[in-house]
Amino acid sequence: MEKAAILHVFTPEKNVSPFDVNMAIDAGFEHIIPYTSVEVSEIAGLVQDAIFSRGPKGVKRTGIFIGGRDIAVADDMLRQAKQAMVPPFEASVMLDPSGSATTAAGLVALVIKSLKTYQKTLEGAQVAIFGGTGPVGLCAGVIAARCGAQVHIVSHRGMEGALKLVDAYSTRYTVKLLPADGSTPKKRLELLEQVNVVMSTAKAGVQVLTADDLLQAKHLLVAADVNAVPPEGIAGVGVMDNGKPLNTPLQAKAIGALAIGNVKYQVQHNLLKQMLATDKPVYLELPSAFELACQLSA
Repeated sequence: MEKAAILHVFTPEKNVSPFDVNMAIDAGFEHIIPYTSVEVSEIAGLVQDAIFSRGPKGVKRTGIFIGGRDIAVADDMLRQAKQAMVPPFEASVMLDPSGSATTAAGLVALVIKSLKTYQKTLEGAQVAIFGGTGPVGLCAGVIAARCGAQVHIVSHRGMEGALKLVDAYSTRYTVKLLPADGSTPKKRLELLEQVNVVMSTAKAGVQVLTADDLLQAKHLLVAADVNAVPPEGIAGVGVMDNGKPLNTPLQAKAIGALAIGNVKYQVQHNLLKQMLATDKPVYLELPSAFELACQLSA
């Protein structure tokens, strides 16, 4: 008889995400076991408890999902989990803290799709990510930088609010991210006047760019917003938009939260299903999510 499909969910937070639990059940996992307030140093012991108890066949029906709110911590947890495996006792592992990996993957994939309508790519593009110091913004920045963009991580707290994170993530992911000051309207407009792509990953219900701001965006081709809570993060970007022209000098393409969310949902669903379908263990992180998002958005 085939063993039950079990997903062990590790998070450094006090709760696991109900969203992730629902997604895992819909993908085919029969039992979701939460582990909260987990520290990186505890991962190896938890992983080995999970894999040795099921045998080589049963471990194929065992998955590990790493949540939380910090992509760097989740990344460290995944590395510890991978090192703890003892083939043939080896389970698949996926990270997606706060949905940041799958959301960022969908966001950047749709931006690339819109740029293709101009016969352009992210290579050499100037990209500003407002609210970029959060997990989705940082993940999107890493992906865009890997695609050849010059990425500005914008903080409403000023240059110092972005500098430490930008340095840490640039080093961790071997990319070049640039800190940017979004603390005043003047600073935001100075940046907006030179960028080709704007992404808003700010807190829900916070508008980072107004309609008047956008009129100054002389080179803007794409504006994408992950915020589905009114007011919109970027004025004029509706939640359902997926290529709708904005009132900007170049009629930039708008990408809204539900368009991004639709790709994010499909990416997470299919990656979770992949964990159950594979004969060999998989380690699903930012590159896996982005590759799938590009396929699905196309």
